[in-house]
Amino acid sequence: MKKNNLQTNTNKKNNLQTKQKKAVSVLSGGLDSLVATSFYKDEYQIHAITFNYGQKSLKNEINASKKICKKLKLKHTFIDLQWLSKLGSSALTTENELPKISINDLCNQEICEDSADKVWVPGRNIVFTSIALSFAESENAEAIIVGWDKEEANTFPDNSKKFLESFNNTIAIGSKKSVEIKSPLIDLNKDEIVKLGYKINVPMELSYSCYSNKEKHCGICESCLRRKSGFMRSGIQDPTEYLK
Repeated sequence: MKKNNLQTNTNKKNNLQTKQKKAVSVLSGGLDSLVATSFYKDEYQIHAITFNYGQKSLKNEINASKKICKKLKLKHTFIDLQWLSKLGSSALTTENELPKISINDLCNQEICEDSADKVWVPGRNIVFTSIALSFAESENAEAIIVGWDKEEANTFPDNSKKFLESFNNTIAIGSKKSVEIKSPLIDLNKDEIVKLGYKINVPMELSYSCYSNKEKHCGICESCLRRKSGFMRSGIQDPTEYLK
């Protein structure tokens, strides 16, 4: 009996020590960042940071990230980077029309490259991750959690495994702290991300992925289409409300 009590107390102590490890999560409120953050929620004490870079979907991303952090009991900070919207001509941050493609076009590399070019925000993930590193260093966090994934790396190079490895090499050289960027989705496509989210009981209904400023997902922007396609291919019921 004493042995069992000792084992239980030891396990509690180990769990407490594990929870005391710290991480910073780059949380947009979207599906990918939610699943990535949830993947590590029991391993780290997570401080989520959400950026305002002048995006059309800002209000909805803020609402989603707030709900997520309340649900997962995470510390949450908003960071103003509206100057990013003054650079380039991304349809995410200007009056330019969002690119329109069909769900069948998601398999067409040329069309998706063109769509990605129209929504590209100059240096966005480099800026976000660098700021996350500053938070991690100041808080003695061991990890930066991001939602970069294989599917979006096809057209967004700052989502790729090569980018992840390169940024980690830069941190190893340029930081005085031991910090690692972790992306548990880096080898996954959207349907696999949905399956992982379902497996680990992620509240995916709280996430917001749309590029527009509609209260509900528009259902026609590329981000909505990838979300739709991911749920359809996974065989898991989509909890999202779409306008179309």
